[in-house]
Amino acid sequence: MTQETLVYPLKWDLDCFFKGSEFDTCIEETKEDLAKLGSAVENNFLAESILLSEKIAETLQMIDSFVLCKLSEDTRNTKAISYQEVVKTLSAVLEKADINIDDALKSMSSSEFDTFVQNEDIASLAFVLKERKKRADEMLSKEMEELITDLSIDGYHGFSQMFYILHSRLKFPFRGKDLSYSQIENKTTDANKEVRDEAFKSFKEVFKEHESHFAEILNHIAGYRLKIYEKRGWESPIKEPLSCNRMSEETLNSMLSAIRKNSDPLVDFLKRKAKLFGKEKLSWQDVDAPLKISESKIPYDDAAEEILKQFGNFSPRKAAFCKKVLDEAWVEAEDRKHKGAGGFCIGFSKEKQSRIFMTYSGTQHNVATLAHELGHCYHNEVIYDHSFLNQDIKMNVAETASTMAEMIVNDAALELAKTKEEKIALMDDKLTRTASYLMNLPARFMFEKSFYEMRKKGYVLPEKLNELMTDAQKICYKDSLEDYHPHFWASKLHFYFTEVPFYNFPYTFGFLFSLGIYSMFKDDLKSFETKYDALLYDTPLMTTEELAKKHLGVDLTKEAFWEGAVKEAVKDVNLFLDITKA
Repeated sequence: MTQETLVYPLKWDLDCFFKGSEFDTCIEETKEDLAKLGSAVENNFLAESILLSEKIAETLQMIDSFVLCKLSEDTRNTKAISYQEVVKTLSAVLEKADINIDDALKSMSSSEFDTFVQNEDIASLAFVLKERKKRADEMLSKEMEELITDLSIDGYHGFSQMFYILHSRLKFPFRGKDLSYSQIENKTTDANKEVRDEAFKSFKEVFKEHESHFAEILNHIAGYRLKIYEKRGWESPIKEPLSCNRMSEETLNSMLSAIRKNSDPLVDFLKRKAKLFGKEKLSWQDVDAPLKISESKIPYDDAAEEILKQFGNFSPRKAAFCKKVLDEAWVEAEDRKHKGAGGFCIGFSKEKQSRIFMTYSGTQHNVATLAHELGHCYHNEVIYDHSFLNQDIKMNVAETASTMAEMIVNDAALELAKTKEEKIALMDDKLTRTASYLMNLPARFMFEKSFYEMRKKGYVLPEKLNELMTDAQKICYKDSLEDYHPHFWASKLHFYFTEVPFYNFPYTFGFLFSLGIYSMFKDDLKSFETKYDALLYDTPLMTTEELAKKHLGVDLTKEAFWEGAVKEAVKDVNLFLDITKA
């Protein structure tokens, strides 16, 4: 497979969304629509208000996605930073109008509401409107919720934006150069021990230097959130994230309990990996590092083509769509300075397109990331047939499509492995990602839950945040590591997101839920595509428990499903132990 036969662009195309002055024109038109919405709300034209709100929300998503993409491709883009403030202001105006809409829904009796949602103009939105009415019943008065929205721009969301700007401009000294976060992060998991140790040392030193700044931001985000919860009478800090993911606390507790009881084999995996590295226990930076030092890198084109091939074995429709994504420059993968950290897939519903952001440096982990984000992209494609308000995929089920894509590619690579060394490397990659879902992510949840309980009593100092983080990591990794990462709380963007609180357990849910789907569907490839697409199509239209019952026939509030999924996730440990015997 050569560069001559396969050429997928490394940089994305954003010009197709806005040309010339179209972006500013779109903002002005949105302001006009918001004024119309205000009038419709004031005159109690409820159905009209809901539909106009939907139209504006879709446009704002496009504007917001575009700004985020522009800032992610170049964190020095001050114009994009200034537009973020514009987007937040417009979004706050829409949110206030939606508060009025929800207040009108709240005031309806059950019979009045049932009659209202039978209106042919909005009948297709019945599920999301029922959800909004239920949520509205738990909110403060309209006036108080409007005030909260106004204050959130410069408070709540302002601190989140401050974190992103500060984080994206950090410089990490490494061998005479200053690297960005995404560049140094790749090196902290390098196969070469000297490289990753030196990179992680720089990583820790920079975050230690800035810990007081990040602690200040984190405390204010949490303090703002907790004060609102207190006013609403919400006792638990996980009430909102559970609602945001359309899942019950029983489901979350069953999943976490099943992990605690059934993940011991991962400790054996980490011990064996340590032995293969010539150590008694792994250091934090060793966990995600590949076992084999390889001078060769996987070319982007080769990675893309292999992903398409494996997708095609399960779903020709998905493979064809993802080829279009790669051909038409929907992916930003170039490895360069001044890019934002991490990876994501973001939607442009009005154009029925998505964009994928990542930094590709040729590792097997990068291949998995590309497959992961293509999974998100396909999920978006399936639900674009819904009207915009019915496209609200919650994070936990959104992560199902992405982790499924990873599994398909990884399992296929294992089957095609020609040598023992290649198979060991691939199994290591698979089990390392399993450890991330079943150890790292639960540690983040445990830290965040402990932090919020402590924050109720007052400001939490950096030293205490470090202690909480380390304690959580020790518990979830079952004390299997040589050392830990106390400043992980300062380095991870997920703790600072204000749109979705507790940005952690949904990843683990998606991983285990996708394992259940994968194991149930993979033995019948003829019907896989149809069943899988049907499940994805329903993800925005029902609760998590309803989705599982309809498409899998399982009860997620019981541990049985989760125990089976965890055991499926760790089943390869014994094979890994056998194949790596001295």
